Amino acid sequence: MSDVRPFTVSIDEDTIADLRHRLSATRWPEAETPDDWSQGIPLAYTQAVVEYWQSAYDMQRLATRLNAYPNFLIEIEGLDIHFMHIRSEREDAQPLLLTHGWPGSVVEFLKVIEPLANPEAADAPAYHLVIPSLPGFGFSGKPTEPGWGVEKIAQVWAQLMARLGYAAYFAQGGDWGSIVTTNIARVDPDHCKCIHVNMVVAPPDPSAEDLTPLEISGLEGMQYYNDWDSGYSKQQSTRPQTLGYALVDSPAGQAAWILEKFWAWTDCNGDPENVLSRDELLDNVMVYWVNAAGASSARIYWESFGGAIGQSQVHIPMGGTIFPKEIFRTSKRFAANVYTNIIHWEEKDSGGHFAAFEQPEVFVDEVRACFNKVS
Repeated sequence: MSDVRPFTVSIDEDTIADLRHRLSATRWPEAETPDDWSQGIPLAYTQAVVEYWQSAYDMQRLATRLNAYPNFLIEIEGLDIHFMHIRSEREDAQPLLLTHGWPGSVVEFLKVIEPLANPEAADAPAYHLVIPSLPGFGFSGKPTEPGWGVEKIAQVWAQLMARLGYAAYFAQGGDWGSIVTTNIARVDPDHCKCIHVNMVVAPPDPSAEDLTPLEISGLEGMQYYNDWDSGYSKQQSTRPQTLGYALVDSPAGQAAWILEKFWAWTDCNGDPENVLSRDELLDNVMVYWVNAAGASSARIYWESFGGAIGQSQVHIPMGGTIFPKEIFRTSKRFAANVYTNIIHWEEKDSGGHFAAFEQPEVFVDEVRACFNKVS
């Protein structure tokens, strides 16, 4: 572990001054024509968030929150990987790798760190947590050449766990973290004991009959996504560089690009601040802004779409939790075509895409319930 370097998140005053200047100089478009979110994030809401960000948000809040836990860098495959590493106080704790997606970050997991690492109940399981930033995201390095798709990231994560001294571990993820975690199960089955994902990606069985309400809802959700919700994905998977100029130059644009998805994908009843505070939302946006990650984070789509995600089967134990506002929802029988050893499956009545961020208590319970079934 001599190649692991301690890391402190730092946001300097020049960065903050530049951010405030750019926010104040935002050139605004006219308002949407219907007074709702159907054309995208509304002007009035975006202006309110930008005003708050500029004048009331604590610009050091992100650094303070992240630096409350041990942060590190490690070079793997020529790239610096940032990760948080929280060792439990419990001797019986087991290693757990947590992976975020887009438009999320390690911020998603801050509310579950303590209950997972140091639970109050003596009989609750405890975990040593490893929480990396995806390549091109957050405080990790940005790849300078192609090849950093989800399979390579899974291989790098397996190297990370090995170099931290963990011969066996659990893995969990949502969004791209779900895809990376699934690929970890494929590339490192000798060391990864079990996975849990809160976005289960499995195609429907075209020969299936007597579709359940969940399966019908999942098909309807996929159709809605394709028709009305996937423009961001098409752009990021085909022309991430073109998009990046706007996102890296305009903090208002970066915030709008991200916050619209928190409206669409959280179980928020029309307002993302019903489930996450404005400060929490901006903490996550700050991860992208201070690292100028608008283009580099989008490239995971370019790298991983077009067949690279793969649907080969996963044979190690797997658990899935389905939330009603998740982007893609599937049934256990459809998932079983990909995951051949499902040991835990739950369908929740509330919750959305950012499970650990939105519903930390439910997330913790689901992780424990899944991994408790593996010795």
